[in-house]
Amino acid sequence: MPTLTIDGKEVTVTDGTSVINAAEEAGIYIPRYCYHPGLSVAGSCRMCLVEIEGMPKLQISCHTIARDGMKVRTDTDQVKRARQAMLEFLLSNHPLDCPVCDQSGECDLQNFYMEYGLYDSRFLENKKKGKKATPIGPHVMLDQERCILCTRCVRFTDEVSKTFELGVFNRGSNSVIDLVPGKVLDNPYSGNVIDICPVGALTERDFRFQCRVWYLTEHESICPGCSRGCNISVHYNKRKAHKAGGRRVMRIKPLFNADINKWWICDRGRFGYLFVDENRIEQPSIKNESGHQSLPWDSALTAASDLIKSSLDNHGASSIGVIFSPKQTSEELEQAKKLFIETCGVTSFSFSNPWEEPGQEDGFLMKSDNNPNARGASDLGLGGDTSKILRKAADGEIKLLIIFRHNFNNPEALELIKKAEKFIYIGTNWSDTALQADVVLAGAVFAEKDGSFTNFEGKKQRFTQAFLPTAESLCDIEILEQLSGRIQKWNS
Repeated sequence: MPTLTIDGKEVTVTDGTSVINAAEEAGIYIPRYCYHPGLSVAGSCRMCLVEIEGMPKLQISCHTIARDGMKVRTDTDQVKRARQAMLEFLLSNHPLDCPVCDQSGECDLQNFYMEYGLYDSRFLENKKKGKKATPIGPHVMLDQERCILCTRCVRFTDEVSKTFELGVFNRGSNSVIDLVPGKVLDNPYSGNVIDICPVGALTERDFRFQCRVWYLTEHESICPGCSRGCNISVHYNKRKAHKAGGRRVMRIKPLFNADINKWWICDRGRFGYLFVDENRIEQPSIKNESGHQSLPWDSALTAASDLIKSSLDNHGASSIGVIFSPKQTSEELEQAKKLFIETCGVTSFSFSNPWEEPGQEDGFLMKSDNNPNARGASDLGLGGDTSKILRKAADGEIKLLIIFRHNFNNPEALELIKKAEKFIYIGTNWSDTALQADVVLAGAVFAEKDGSFTNFEGKKQRFTQAFLPTAESLCDIEILEQLSGRIQKWNS
């Protein structure tokens, strides 16, 4: 294990560590454009040049391996002049798009210029022109004029997604990033090229012109899109975070986790966040002849608890069927189990949706199980036969059906649910299933509460509340505690 000195700090690293990574272990950040730890080394941007004692020229730290006794300087005048020269070169044909560019506020060209540039421009405004705002896939927009040819996107499609949609075309100063003829950037991980682009050349079509990044707050969380449990950052508009209606979550970004998802997330998780703000059940309600009528929480909880009490008193615990959800947190499932199984004595329960269309599975990140906590529900012993419970409800054997979050949009399942004598729904979004319920209790989505999910490998991951629940919705635990309090009053 070599020991080297970087800017006067001694650091010991494992064999094969590059100087740029050794510097990070010493707490020193070396600027870079083309380097990314999840991709092969290109060594093309020359921003990570450093001075190494005994070497006559500056060296690129991304491709230089740390050796024992090496002495590295990252902040000498020669290094700073080299970075300034590289910035001047990269900006020579870069358009002055900062006022309208979505990358503004988190752009490494802006950031590094403010730290290492600050030179008087020697260029006239006769820059090379390229494609502007060109869609290259359903999620990604290309702006060739902003591209600095770091080739991160090309290496990603070659090495990670292995779909080969992008390439470098032409030679010398005429080189551009573009689509391979006949291809579209439509692979299941296409959004990652937006994250790794250090400038505004590749932007998210859905996010364009929606919100300036300085209005965004980032919050660490867990993706609820499948059983992988990728680590994510929820970027929400802090000006709208606690208001009902409107779009709060503006985008989802991956967070590095070496054991789960490394630097990446799939497009299914990245762009599947609209349910957080769209079509939400914002208030509890009760069904009548004209549809669903909103109720105060106290009245709705009383209506729900009365249905539970009536079934228990008149028909016993066997008359209640509960279908939990693998989208609930482990803590919510534990609370629901305690209330319905341990306190009420319910014996007909399950958590699966046998009619749910499986998601795509690819052996990389995506899993066919669309639920983040199926393993957690299974570990709690909540497995059962959902179709059998629905058939019992349709036949009248089960008098009260309680369903958490599921949308049984299969015609057969919906017909069975419609025949249920009484039905309580606890969930977050209006659906064909929710519309059939006699009582609807408005729940909170993952970004509005604390909890944990257990992924398919058995790894339990905690997450915390990003912002308050929308309108009058409540976390499941709070709803269950309120119901539990009413049930305890009956028994006292």
